Amino acid sequence: MKLSALALCVPLFVLGQAAHAAPDYTTQVQPILQKNACLACHAVDKKVVGPAYQDVAAKHKDQADAAEILTKHIKEGSSGVYGPIPMPPNVGISPADTQIVVEWLVAGAPH
Repeated sequence: MKLSALALCVPLFVLGQAAHAAPDYTTQVQPILQKNACLACHAVDKKVVGPAYQDVAAKHKDQADAAEILTKHIKEGSSGVYGPIPMPPNVGISPADTQIVVEWLVAGAPH
């Protein structure tokens, strides 16, 4: 009986881990960043006009409210968070796309 219960739990565990995996940069995140002109000011691993996405991820690492903060910064813009250049609001990005980008950032912006 114990072995059958374990056999049932393993696939559920694997599926649960897959659900928490970071969105894939190349197939999911990059098209969103291109479509919403995010890459005009940001790059994954280097500062352009705004900070590198990996620097954004590092700044918010281990913050319980990181997803909420990042969502607000994307939708409403921000000022003084990473330097003197303000980030304008991105009102055109959809809630679903915002969520994918935020999940990727919270996961450390893997490239």
